[in-house]
Amino acid sequence: MKIRESAKEYLEAIYVLQEQNGFVRSIDIAGYLKVSKPSVSRAMGVLRKNGYIHMDENSQIHFQPAGLEIAHRIYDRHRILTAYLIRLGVAPETAAADACRIEHILSEEAFLKIKKSVISNTSFPT
Repeated sequence: MKIRESAKEYLEAIYVLQEQNGFVRSIDIAGYLKVSKPSVSRAMGVLRKNGYIHMDENSQIHFQPAGLEIAHRIYDRHRILTAYLIRLGVAPETAAADACRIEHILSEEAFLKIKKSVISNTSFPT
């Protein structure tokens, strides 16, 4: 399934905010990603149209199964890559920022090798 990088960023943001707060609204996403509310509104429209999310009567955003699957996969890549970079000696804040960029371009083969290394060499949670 082909999905744009920006859509992946929004799905990951929704996932993180859901984990942190238990609910997600457009305003939360705007603050988290440091983008405008109209940008979030446009993105949510695209994600809704593609069947990744839905919004309830309270304007809270919820995943559809396809959106949750993508968001979980992206977040997993982010966590693993961040841990790997930190292990290499990169500062945590830099590692997280770099992981965000790397996660979108890294091949599945390379990611799986890194993941295996991270998981087998530490007590990193899976």
